[in-house]
Amino acid sequence: MVHHEKTYRFLQVFYFFTFFSNGALFPLLAVFLEEEKGLNHTEIGVIVSAIPLVTVFLQPIWGAISDFTKNPRKLLLISGLAAGLLGFAYPLLNGYYPLVFGIIIIAIFQCAIIPLSDSLTLNYVQTHNKDYGNIRLMGSVGFAVAAFTLGRLTDISNSINWIFYAFSLAILLSLLTLFEFPKRGQGVSVSFRTGLTSLFKQKEFSLFLLANFLVFGPVLANNFYFGTFVLTAGGTLAGVGVAFLLAAGSEAPFMRFTQLIINRLGIMNVLLISGGVSSARWLLYFFEPPTSVVYATTIVQGISVGLYVPAALIFIRDIAPKVLQATAVGVYSAVGNGVGNAFFTFLGGIMIDAGTIFVMYGFFSLITLSGLGLLVYLQRLVKTEELLTVGG
Repeated sequence: MVHHEKTYRFLQVFYFFTFFSNGALFPLLAVFLEEEKGLNHTEIGVIVSAIPLVTVFLQPIWGAISDFTKNPRKLLLISGLAAGLLGFAYPLLNGYYPLVFGIIIIAIFQCAIIPLSDSLTLNYVQTHNKDYGNIRLMGSVGFAVAAFTLGRLTDISNSINWIFYAFSLAILLSLLTLFEFPKRGQGVSVSFRTGLTSLFKQKEFSLFLLANFLVFGPVLANNFYFGTFVLTAGGTLAGVGVAFLLAAGSEAPFMRFTQLIINRLGIMNVLLISGGVSSARWLLYFFEPPTSVVYATTIVQGISVGLYVPAALIFIRDIAPKVLQATAVGVYSAVGNGVGNAFFTFLGGIMIDAGTIFVMYGFFSLITLSGLGLLVYLQRLVKTEELLTVGG
């Protein structure tokens, strides 16, 4: 029992540093590419969308390698070391094409970290009756602390290169926890091709992938452009850090009580509420609010992300056949975190160049509303077929 508790704490530390690395890099990456490297927003859109696009193609390959070697911890060590060391070199690159190539190389290794660790963690929490949300919330804390710290540091030092140094250092520190990680993740008893075919034959699964693409894709794209939005609205680099601190920090308490909220309201209602809050937030940003209002509204991210992420994972777990749950989570991650992220990040860059960042958020609001319509239809479908085991 003592050993299991120790593993639990080490998993929390790992998620803290892993998401600290994301919080150090992603909020200010677009600002770095614009101010330090002189790129336009279309070029920036290509670079930042390359990260999730690589995720779509490479995550299944990392998963297949993990299944073949049966050693996800060693793969985590290899991918973490590579991403961490490459991050130190990225600020030295100059020119559009070297910057594109460099981010792709980093993403090849960085994209393996979350799915490999999630596989190990989900298996651990199911085996030992722990709450995934209590581990994942440390990721939100790490992201918030990093965004605030790097916002202040870049403002004081007048150099945005620090985001890459912090990104790399945090990943390398996270690797120190691996010796206490579980050795095995959740296995899959059917082939990837067979599992994929079975899942896409399930109407509810395919509908949720599309709804998640429309609702959560803009949320992920916002992580890249929100720093630019704050600066456009009259904020500072330090203000960007404060905004992300409030936004990501608000996720943790909601993740802590996600299961209780789902038990009371039902999974579908939680997903609808989270998506509705996102749509309202993007619509508000369309009307060019003052920075004080922007800062105040960042705390609703606790609802739009802190509740949505665990609820979506539980939903996928509940509707997928037991032997296909690992495959279902992998496909969900690739479509939502990969395709949706890449599509809306790339499109966002084009829209900013063609119009304004405020127009982009208006578009995000409409897209999210269309996703909510699909979720309402899906809610009726799963109630009719009584597919969910948790909530209504």
